[in-house]
Amino acid sequence: MTSNERILSPFTLPNGVELKNRLLMAPMTTCTGYFDGTVTSELVEYYRARSGAIGTIIVECCFVDDLGLAFPGAIGIDSDEKIAGLAKIAAAIKEKGSKAILQIYHGGRMVEPKLIGGHTPIAPSAIAAPREGAATPVAMSAAEVENMIAKFGEAVRRAIHAGFDGVEIHGANTYLIQQFFSPNSNQRDDEWGGSRENRARFPLAVLDIAHKMARQYADDAFIIGYRFSPEELEVPGIRFDDTMFLLEKLAARGLDYLHFSVGAALRSSINDTTDPTPLIEKYCALRSETLAQIPVMGVGGIVNAADAEEGLDHGYDLMAVGRACIAYPDWASRIANGETLELFMDSTQREALNIPEPLWRFSLVEAMIRDMSMGAAKFKPGVFAETVQDDSTTLVFNVSLETDCIADITLAEGPLDDVEFTSSFEEIRSRIIDANSPHVDAISGATSQSEAVKKAVSKAMVKSSKARIAEEGGDISAPKNYDVVVIGSGGAGLAAAIQAHDEGASVLIVEKMPTIGGNTIKASAGMNAAETRFQRVKGIQDSKALFYAETLKGGGEKNDPALLRRFVEHAPEAIEWLARRGIMLNDITTTGGMSIDRTHRPRDGSAVGGYLISGLLRNVTKRNIDVMLDTSVEEILFDAGEVRGVRLLTEEQETLSVDAKSVIVATGGFSANSAMVVKYRPDLDGFVTTNHKGATGSGISLLERLGAATVDMGEIQIHPTVEQNTSYLISESIRGGGAILVNQQGNRFFNEMSTRDKVSAAIIALPEHYAYIVFDEHVRAKNKAADEYIARGFVTSASSPRELADKLGMDYHAFLATLERYNGFVEKQHDDDFGRTTALRAPINEGPFHAIQIAPGVHHTMGGVTINTDTQVLNSEQQVIPGAFAAGEVVGGLHGGNRIGGNAVADIIVFGSLAGHQAALRAKR
Repeated sequence: MTSNERILSPFTLPNGVELKNRLLMAPMTTCTGYFDGTVTSELVEYYRARSGAIGTIIVECCFVDDLGLAFPGAIGIDSDEKIAGLAKIAAAIKEKGSKAILQIYHGGRMVEPKLIGGHTPIAPSAIAAPREGAATPVAMSAAEVENMIAKFGEAVRRAIHAGFDGVEIHGANTYLIQQFFSPNSNQRDDEWGGSRENRARFPLAVLDIAHKMARQYADDAFIIGYRFSPEELEVPGIRFDDTMFLLEKLAARGLDYLHFSVGAALRSSINDTTDPTPLIEKYCALRSETLAQIPVMGVGGIVNAADAEEGLDHGYDLMAVGRACIAYPDWASRIANGETLELFMDSTQREALNIPEPLWRFSLVEAMIRDMSMGAAKFKPGVFAETVQDDSTTLVFNVSLETDCIADITLAEGPLDDVEFTSSFEEIRSRIIDANSPHVDAISGATSQSEAVKKAVSKAMVKSSKARIAEEGGDISAPKNYDVVVIGSGGAGLAAAIQAHDEGASVLIVEKMPTIGGNTIKASAGMNAAETRFQRVKGIQDSKALFYAETLKGGGEKNDPALLRRFVEHAPEAIEWLARRGIMLNDITTTGGMSIDRTHRPRDGSAVGGYLISGLLRNVTKRNIDVMLDTSVEEILFDAGEVRGVRLLTEEQETLSVDAKSVIVATGGFSANSAMVVKYRPDLDGFVTTNHKGATGSGISLLERLGAATVDMGEIQIHPTVEQNTSYLISESIRGGGAILVNQQGNRFFNEMSTRDKVSAAIIALPEHYAYIVFDEHVRAKNKAADEYIARGFVTSASSPRELADKLGMDYHAFLATLERYNGFVEKQHDDDFGRTTALRAPINEGPFHAIQIAPGVHHTMGGVTINTDTQVLNSEQQVIPGAFAAGEVVGGLHGGNRIGGNAVADIIVFGSLAGHQAALRAKR
């Protein structure tokens, strides 16, 4: 790899975000903010001019409190009024392809009183900074410390709403966060000072609240970095071992990068001047395995490619460029073209270089443009009382709507005195108002209540919209017009809607159930794809050819070859399609029928379905895509040889017509329609199903009325590991993580990682027709889904294998012998008994030990309507039905006689996004 290739190559952060190169523009004070910290147009153009070729721009530090600015002309993020201006900076950077990160800070005792209206600065302790004329600050009270942490949290929220890709927490340059960690500036004797552990509490609390805000308001693509100064000259002061202590603590909480704040990237210690070793080398030698997972960025003295390369050679992963980016707005392009640069500027070229006058002369600019435009009005303002039902109670909510937003939601009738109820209500209320949409994640543990609130808001919005149309003289009964109607709100439907919208189409999603998510929300294992970026990062060697061959074998070679080829070829791009939308599947495991780790899942090992729907839902909400819930499609309208729209039936039994140029059917399979299942497979009569109750095959029926052909209708998969009392699927990732199956006698009886049809048949053949999935604490720790199974009461746990065998009523001698024999297979990585070759990850020997009783259940219908490789629905003569598209489990042919675990999620994203593309393309024509 050449010099330029290395620094210009893409780099993946721990959260899965890919930076297009290893170069960042360092955060540098411009002093170009307006007097109140808002953004000037000159500042926007300064950043716009420097974006594009460079991978990432870290925007200059923004004060989180209006008494915290450390220099004139600073920009602020201390109030919601600042969001609009900051959003212009973020948009200017991102529109040319660079990532935009905002640095946030408070100056603490480094603030000059004259910058804050003569007020006295605040600090951890009433100790002046060691500089001439420094004011003695006021020591913060414990309540003020807590309040300051909250202000940092609000700053992160605002950065997210402004559209930044991340924030950098400024814990360096002797500002407030560093002041709390320094024994020089922090001489408190409460929980925020004294010991090194206590002094670290403030920076850790700021990081924690940043994570909290990112979880609530952003997606997994949001970047959180931390800038630090490694040493202080003062006595007492921060020394390098103190810094390593803090960085280890920060790394344990999770960071996407660390930023060394030093004057020169290869600077040595300012305390031990006899040691010429660059601090970055000492850092790399001392850091733990956990800290080594966090990329580290160097800054200082980077002018040419050789400077950046030298930094990487010494241990940095990323290089930040300061003054060179001021002198050369197109610095990265020049480096890419092989130029050698000198650090100087022509005094006549300020405007040509887009350098603001304050940065050039260090004076203020007194001009600002604010975008005060309002969004289009959608509602008739008013308060709408809506009655809905949760699992056990009738609830009445008053929903207040303004012309363009949800203003408030209050509970008028219901369990007003129930603390748990009102607490979860406040949380879902907050989510809906913040998103300005009812389509948000439900509160964990209060799903039914959350859905009731969301439904009340949806009903109020529909009524208000109708009232506004009537008030303006519109015809409520007139057909609505969309470019694309998507039927079904599972993963395929949501992916289709997002893609169609992103290609300029107006989109409506219609869902017959009261909630979004379809059967996708129950998916557990992950998403299969070969030759992905995330596999390469983990050193996994895979190939699309092998993926194709194993899927074909798993499907009994009944798969449609053309669909399978399209599926395999586009699966890695589908992973990236999700990543670009903040949905990171960057942890990898395996499922039955696969010989390679290619099942991509969330990095915390949680079930993929809820995570996926949550991420897709964020994207739908962000785009303001229209959604109709509790609405059935009675007919796909067809005239003059092509699809023309749909006829709908709402929950209020109102019939509506919607004109559309394209219709995408993504309604899932028919596993929950027992009559339909038994029609094609009489042997499955009486089996439970893992599917949600909306999986009834309605989309197949709709398309059959248009003449659509079907294929493989008798190919119905049963999943081997289903909890029978609740029909709850036990994820294949548990076996993929190293679990085994044993019978009631305590013996293994089959290869756990074989295909689902074969494992199911082996369980059915047992005298008891059930088995136990057995795993230890090691497997549980790496599979977050296991915690859910424990919480739901599915799991029998014990401190030892013997105790577990006793609880399960099995012969403990046989069970102990089974574990001992299996652990021996793990040690030599070969299963002599049943030929298991994958997921022999670790011996089952770490207590506590766990078991779940399982048996097969109807899980997936491989049959459905026929489509071509462009997702167009075909009739019995294999001709295209113009305007009809389909994706997901409603389609047959892809999986053949058996679906491999992890392929369904890939199916819905590959073909869902493709259907959205094709439908939007047709609508344009």
